Amino acid sequence: MSFYPVSLDLEKKLCVVIGGGRVAERKVSGLLSCAAQVLVISPELTDRLLRQYNEGAIDWLDREYRQGDLKQAFLVIAATNDEETQKQVYDEAAAHNLLLNVADVPHRCNFILPATARQGDLMISISTAGKSPALARKLRMELEKIYGVEYRILVDILGVIRPQILASGLPQSENEQIFKQLLHDDMADWIRSQDWPSLENHFEKVLGDRVGGDWLQKIRPLYL
Repeated sequence: MSFYPVSLDLEKKLCVVIGGGRVAERKVSGLLSCAAQVLVISPELTDRLLRQYNEGAIDWLDREYRQGDLKQAFLVIAATNDEETQKQVYDEAAAHNLLLNVADVPHRCNFILPATARQGDLMISISTAGKSPALARKLRMELEKIYGVEYRILVDILGVIRPQILASGLPQSENEQIFKQLLHDDMADWIRSQDWPSLENHFEKVLGDRVGGDWLQKIRPLYL
């Protein structure tokens, strides 16, 4: 099976997790990082999930899954090894055309969760289409060593500068050229070593007076 890669906006959307064990805990963590509204359905919770419930981070139904529990859901994750529950969740999700992931049961999923290396808004995801999650995790760990916190800062800086370039009124072809010129090979090294003069000199050389003059004041709080 071939999967179509996509990033979902889950902010304030109801995501239902069936199960309250370690697998559910990991899935909930990922959903909360995307500001989803999370409902866990399980008669038991791990200590971490219970703490998140007590803190108001998640909602909890203290019982087994029942038909109808997915009525308002946008996305569903079944993190239970009970095959009958998996089948019931699958049937209900299919009936309502819901996004469904059944942990470690690829044939009951209409989406899978890639292994993801994350630095702020930078996300690098690896998928083996469910054939080897262990390999995907190994590659993710390798990427996390390569792409450190300096890339989070770099993405934030570029995220501040980009709107100013787009608002400058330059032709699209010139905007594209500026975006390419901004990506100097040494940028991550400058940030890692806190060589801010080199970073700022590079931006000044590329941007000059072609965009608004307050770009430097806007990016400095991101690293100073």
